[in-house]
Amino acid sequence: CAVGCCTQAFRPPAACLLASETVAVPIPTHPCSSPQRQPFKEKLGSAVPALGKNPSSACIDRRKDFNRVHIHTSAAMPPKQLSLKVLTMDSELEFVIQTSTIGKQLFDQVAKTIGLREVWFFGLQYQDSKDAISWLKMNKKVLEHDLKKDAPLALKFRVKFFPEDVAEELIQEVTQRLFFLQVKESILTEDIYCPPETSVLLASYAAQAKYGDFNPETHRPGFLSGERLLPQRVFEQHTMTRAQWEERVSDWYREHRGMLREDARLEYLKLAQDLEMYGVNYFEIKNKKGTALWLGVDALGLNIYEHDDRLTPKISFPWGEIRNISYNEKKFIIKPIDKKAPDFVFYVARLKINKRILALCMGNHELHRRRRHPDSIEIQQMKAQAREEKAQRHAERAQYARERQARELEERRRRELEERLRAFELEARAAAEALERSEQQARELEEQVRHAAEEAARREEMRAEAVRAQQEAEDLLRRYENASGASPEERELMRQKSLAARSRADRMSADAAAKDTESRELQQRLVSAKREQLQRARDLMQATSSVPEIDIDGDMGDENMEQELDEMGKPSNPNYRSLEDRQTQLEKNRRMREQLEELARNLDATRDSTKDTHLDKVHQANVIAGRDKFKTLRHIRSGNTRKRILDYENM
Repeated sequence: CAVGCCTQAFRPPAACLLASETVAVPIPTHPCSSPQRQPFKEKLGSAVPALGKNPSSACIDRRKDFNRVHIHTSAAMPPKQLSLKVLTMDSELEFVIQTSTIGKQLFDQVAKTIGLREVWFFGLQYQDSKDAISWLKMNKKVLEHDLKKDAPLALKFRVKFFPEDVAEELIQEVTQRLFFLQVKESILTEDIYCPPETSVLLASYAAQAKYGDFNPETHRPGFLSGERLLPQRVFEQHTMTRAQWEERVSDWYREHRGMLREDARLEYLKLAQDLEMYGVNYFEIKNKKGTALWLGVDALGLNIYEHDDRLTPKISFPWGEIRNISYNEKKFIIKPIDKKAPDFVFYVARLKINKRILALCMGNHELHRRRRHPDSIEIQQMKAQAREEKAQRHAERAQYARERQARELEERRRRELEERLRAFELEARAAAEALERSEQQARELEEQVRHAAEEAARREEMRAEAVRAQQEAEDLLRRYENASGASPEERELMRQKSLAARSRADRMSADAAAKDTESRELQQRLVSAKREQLQRARDLMQATSSVPEIDIDGDMGDENMEQELDEMGKPSNPNYRSLEDRQTQLEKNRRMREQLEELARNLDATRDSTKDTHLDKVHQANVIAGRDKFKTLRHIRSGNTRKRILDYENM
């Protein structure tokens, strides 16, 4: 019994064994304890179903409607059915169940419907009649829970237990997607505190996961206007417009080119798991002194926080130090492995809170134990299948990238060829026009030369005629001078005529000489025009006959791509990493850390410090002190268990 003075074994009803492998054994009333104050004690390790076994022997009837599933446990029972909705992070499923359907049957059917095999991380969540969030018990009938009386009944399929390392433990793509959507929602609703600069980086991974590679032609400014990018707190604390925030996110988004969508989701989770509040379930507790504190339950152990600081734990107890847990109404007792250490005791406000804490502790402890043992055959097969599928996706992505690169290269070369051809056409057109102008000019010059030659011939005739007239006048003047009978007036008249004829002959000779010079110049211009015409013709022939040389067979970097694919396709290290070996993503990636630090400095210039929350101030103090999630845990876990429990009692 719970007190430990009775060794009688109790066998659970057969119906419970058929319904689920997780059996809740009822604790009988013992004479040494009061029924009203019966304590509950259970050893760790029975909260998570065993892997690789048939979860239920219930008969499931799948109808044609994919999202409407009927579950029944016995064909002989009269069917009394009711409709129930199950909301996953990305879909809404409708089921028709019977009053006898237990939680395990419904849970298994949901997992089967969405193709989920890593069921140990998830649970069915509901809101009870007092609006409190609770988890559906696997071995209890669905309708026996304190469900809120809505029509139809609604449950949520959510992550209940978080892994220590998402890269190593989340195997299926559907598991990673559900984790990604839930963690993203928790960050945007500020259930998980995230600093502004990290929020921008996470938003860029979310954009890569949704839209794929950044494409400047389709992803123009404003394409993220309809997305929930950042927590509302970040918008309110900075004097930046939404367009400026989108620009910051897009700058990071461009750097993720070539990353698969599922890899972007995993990178998001790897960065998010380094946040202090990631995967922590908080409960308000009090120690023996009555001090109000927070208890944090996560995959790494139990953490104690001061009431005004849920970001930095003060005391931590890893699962490996815990031997037994139990509760008695509002009192919760944890027995450490170190027998010299006192019990770790705290108090809660309601009994139901202790039940939730117990369930979370049992599940996380069991998963913690499994991580330190070799994987089961089923897990090994799942990991091998996941590696093959991932390698296939990367190979397909590499092939697609090569084909896309070849298409882009061919398209770029085609555009270059078209540009060069257009340039050649313009050059040829200009050469043809220049040749036509040269031919026209040559024709005009030939016409001018012809006119000049005709004019020169006419002038030559006129000059010859003037010379003859001058000669005749001179002959006549000599005769008159030799004649004895000519009067002086006649002689003077003949002399004047002779002089006029001579002057006319001189003028005609001068005009003929000028025209000869002009004709020679025209001849020279004609020769130059002919030469230019010949050169234009040669240029035109060269422009129209030459073809640009294009290198079709280019190096597309297959070797580098294959080498990168080989590195990305290698399996993860199967050895478990202890807390001492854990590092945040920013510690591993120096370039990312420096970029985030620069972004943080830029954002500080636009920050309104008067709007900082208490968690903002705590985070800033941790950054200044050089603390992160794993450094803090290593520090507060130093020392023995007894000392830490005493420190807790003195808080």
